[in-house]
Amino acid sequence: MKVASSRLTLFLILLSFLPHSLNARPFVLVLSQEDLKEAPSADSDADPAESSPPDWDEFGDSDSKPDHELDPGSWRPIFEPDSSFSNDGMAEYYAAVEKMLAAAAGGEVRALEEAVAQIEALAAETGDPQAQSVLGFLFGLGQTRERSKARSFLYHCFAAEGGNLQSKMALAYTYSRQEMYDKAVKLYAELAEVAVNSFLISKDSPVIEPIRIHNGAEENKEDLRKSRGEEDEDFQILEYQAQKGNALAMYKIGLFYYFGLRGLRRDHAKALAWFSKAVERGEPRSMQLLGEIFARGAGVERNYTKALEWLTLASQQQVYSAYNGIGYLYVKGYGVEKNYTKAKEYFEKAADNDEAGGHYNLGVMYLKGIGVKRDVKLACKFFIIAANAGQPKAFYQLAKMFHTGVGLKKNLPMATALYKLVAERGPWSSLSRWALESYLKGDIGKAFLLYSRMAEMGYEIAQSNAAWIVDKYGERSMCMGESGFCTDLERHQRAHSLWWQASEQGNEHAALLIGDAYYYGRGTERDYDRAAEAYMHAKSQSNAQAMFNLGYMHEHGQGLPFDLHLAKRYYDQALEIDPAAKLPVTLALTSLWIRKNHADSFLVELIDSLPKVYPKVEEWVGSMIREEGNATILTLFACLITVLYLRERQRRHAMAAAGDVAAAHQPNQHGVPVPR
Repeated sequence: MKVASSRLTLFLILLSFLPHSLNARPFVLVLSQEDLKEAPSADSDADPAESSPPDWDEFGDSDSKPDHELDPGSWRPIFEPDSSFSNDGMAEYYAAVEKMLAAAAGGEVRALEEAVAQIEALAAETGDPQAQSVLGFLFGLGQTRERSKARSFLYHCFAAEGGNLQSKMALAYTYSRQEMYDKAVKLYAELAEVAVNSFLISKDSPVIEPIRIHNGAEENKEDLRKSRGEEDEDFQILEYQAQKGNALAMYKIGLFYYFGLRGLRRDHAKALAWFSKAVERGEPRSMQLLGEIFARGAGVERNYTKALEWLTLASQQQVYSAYNGIGYLYVKGYGVEKNYTKAKEYFEKAADNDEAGGHYNLGVMYLKGIGVKRDVKLACKFFIIAANAGQPKAFYQLAKMFHTGVGLKKNLPMATALYKLVAERGPWSSLSRWALESYLKGDIGKAFLLYSRMAEMGYEIAQSNAAWIVDKYGERSMCMGESGFCTDLERHQRAHSLWWQASEQGNEHAALLIGDAYYYGRGTERDYDRAAEAYMHAKSQSNAQAMFNLGYMHEHGQGLPFDLHLAKRYYDQALEIDPAAKLPVTLALTSLWIRKNHADSFLVELIDSLPKVYPKVEEWVGSMIREEGNATILTLFACLITVLYLRERQRRHAMAAAGDVAAAHQPNQHGVPVPR
């Protein structure tokens, strides 16, 4: 493997973490040679355990623990009941939470208040950490209680001490926003470890599908349609093809059930059935996943012998990720005699075929000195290659290196960011699927509550979705304060807070809405300077609307210096980024031309006075021009301006002609006729 000695660059474009339709910018990490200069040499006698906690096994175990064990207090038993789950000692907690969610779904205000009161009593009387966590969430949101960040923080601290991981997520996010990285990194490290424990052996971690329910100002209908599970027409077609014997369709359906994709509930039994049918027709990727299933004991009794058989068959069919599973069995001694040399050979085969897991596993062997001479620098380089390919376990290893300063220069902000990316793939991410299901069923209040829970834990998409719901659905969102439904102002304030958090994490649409909130004074005081800052933030991500807005503000001297040249530059840039902006940009450039060439004409006064003469015009400008644009209305407006301009020119010509006529009938002082 060749790595440039002068500069080592790592771009973490998280396509495996984020859907393609996101407005949030991708996470990009750039490492220079300086970041590697303090790494121990290959001959270092440092204890391998220095780079990670002594009780942490880098290769993990193949146990497939249910989420409610990994995530105490998880709401999974409510949404996905499991006969193996026993709620002994937690019956009151689950009953209260279920009542709260049902009340939010049905718009039952009294029932919601009663459920929250039950949770509060449970937290106060028994000190139940799960109830304390929910109460911390409700105080932070201000749902049926006075909004109090202080009380929210206190309850989350109590819950975290009691082992509630969702409260730890909320606290870690709070600390990271306040740049208290020494505290945030410790919590995120613990949470990331839990997440990694749920990952598969030879492939990436369980896939999550955080669907953005809106696309700008409109509902994201295409992605929502694809998330309707068995009701989706595409899924029904795929299922029909599978029933007719299409092996690829069988594999895809098995994959959907195994991971819980496309709006389907995870069902290992159905996944196993479809994979088994697919392998009968020679589908190789299904062989590899059967190997995973038997190694993990996911829905079946664990059987390492069968796991090795299926993984071997898959590898023979050029499914190179299966080499990682075989190497894992050798390095752990599961179903075979432990053999580090063979494990390394299989990992190298995977790496030679550009399989990210192979690079990751080789990195672990060199980091720990397992069957090889310990070489932290080489391990780091393997992790970088794996991370570039989107391997989440590699992000975790790099985070630990930045955290401990072993292999990479200590950098707590970077460690925090990387840990957070991994932690967000933990079992608590299932909230996203349940929130989406609720939204698709029309249970808007329940969806808002679930997205708000995730928003508190730092999920950008959840922050965006919750803000959009409360903005769009009003009282249907079940946004409630201490004395009933939120007022319009309170809803704007809550949405503003959520959009602000999303914008901090790179959501350009959120930055636009924050700018609009300050520009129009929605949910906050009007502030053109802060509006310009928000638009600048969105503009830095090449957002055409933000560029148009900045041009508009320069044209009118609102929050930015009056500068027609800069205004034109921003308008031109908006058109370059988005050709669909041609009509509003053309209109804006026409306005600039009139302002520049006819500064003293009534047309400029007319343009500037429109918002005062007709207050709704200002809102119209925001919704029609700054959002998607309305071709019909904008065309009519352009025609109006054109007609007024032509009439003004005609009037001036008429006045000039009248002056000429008057002069023609007036003799000069010499009595000589005026020439024509």
